[in-house]
Order: sequence, then C-alpha cells, then structure tokens
Amino acid sequence: MAKTRHHKEHHRTSRVGWLRAAVLGANDGIVSTASLIVGVAAAGAEQQTILLIGIAGLVAGAMSMAAGEYVSVHSQADAEAADLSVEKEEISTDPAAELRELASIYVKRGIEPALAQRVAEQLSAYDALAAHARDELGITEEQAARPIQAAFSSAASFTVGAALPLLIVMLFQGSKLGYAVSGASLVFLALLGAMSARAGGANVLKAAVRVTFWGAFAMAITAGVGKLVGVAA
Repeated sequence: MAKTRHHKEHHRTSRVGWLRAAVLGANDGIVSTASLIVGVAAAGAEQQTILLIGIAGLVAGAMSMAAGEYVSVHSQADAEAADLSVEKEEISTDPAAELRELASIYVKRGIEPALAQRVAEQLSAYDALAAHARDELGITEEQAARPIQAAFSSAASFTVGAALPLLIVMLFQGSKLGYAVSGASLVFLALLGAMSARAGGANVLKAAVRVTFWGAFAMAITAGVGKLVGVAA
C-alpha cells in the first residue's frame, strides 16, 4: 500500500506586514544616519560632534519611524474595521443579497454558477463575515493591519540600521571618515536588500542594486550640501 505523501508549500504572504516594516526601518536607519554623518563630516565637523549628531539622529529617527508607522498602519486597521462593520450590518439585514453577491464573486473567478452558489452557501453557513472579508474585501488574517507590531518592528530595525554607520564612526578616525562610512553603509545596504529579497522570495540582485543605488544617491547629495555649508562657514 502506497504511503500518502504530504505536500507542503511554503508561502511568504504571512511575512508581508512585519517584513515591509523591518526592511523600511533598517534601510531608512542606514541611509538617513549615514547621510547625516557624511554630510556633517563633509562640513568639517570633529569626530565627537559627528558621533553625537549621529546618536541624536538614531534616537529621533527611531521614534519618528515608530510613530509614523503606528499612525499609518492604525489608519489602515481603522478602515478595515469600518469595512467589516458595514459588511456585518449588510449580512444581518439582507443575507440573501449578500449570498448572491458572494456567489457572483466565485462565478467571476471561473466557478460554475450552481457550484458557486453551493460554495457561497456553505461558507456563509460556516462564517459569512469571514467569507466576505476574504473574498469581497480582500482582508485576510495574514495580511491584516497590526499597528503595534509594525511600530516596534520599524523602530527596532531603524535602530539596528542606524547603529551600523555609527559603529564605523567609533572605529574609524581620520579625514577619510566620510568615505569609510559611505563605503561601509553601501555594503550594509546591499546585504539588507539581498536578505530582504531572499526572505520575500524576490530577485536578490535587483533588490541589492536598487537599495544600494538610492543609498549612494542620498549620501552623495547630503555630502554635497555639507561641503557647501562647510565652505560657506
């Protein structure tokens, strides 16, 4: 008798919420802090001043990321809750119409009308609101908005990202500090892009090149501004 083989699939959609916040936070931490350090270094500031400014940027950036992510994701959560409340009311007041609506969704997806009707009836009998949330509104448990998780993830990842260029400032001394921070930060960005792409199942090389390019662009602009300010001073 043949053994039944268990078919296991590994999907990454459940990672979307925290992965997006973590990658955004770490990327912003590296780029903003490195750009700040490079700009101040280009203006001719002393190493102690650069380090102090970098630490202040880390703390301010982490708090800003947490607050911004919480507010934006909470707005999404509020919108989802409002949609679910409306849908719950409609199911309660006119279940027949909602059943027809659900069946029509399945028909548009390629299911025969008779079968679509039976599927809609069975899903509605089990959990009508969940069926409409998933198939009509596109709200799933895996991708539901989680404000607190997103806020902590963003703040923590920003802190980790920002700490990397600060570490270079503490370890490296001399007139080439800006170049050392820039080079190391680009390497960090490339690694971050590659790791996030790997975790999300995307193209590793494209992700690494993309984040590295924009990081280099940001640091170049900030260095130019810092140089101009330093000369003017």
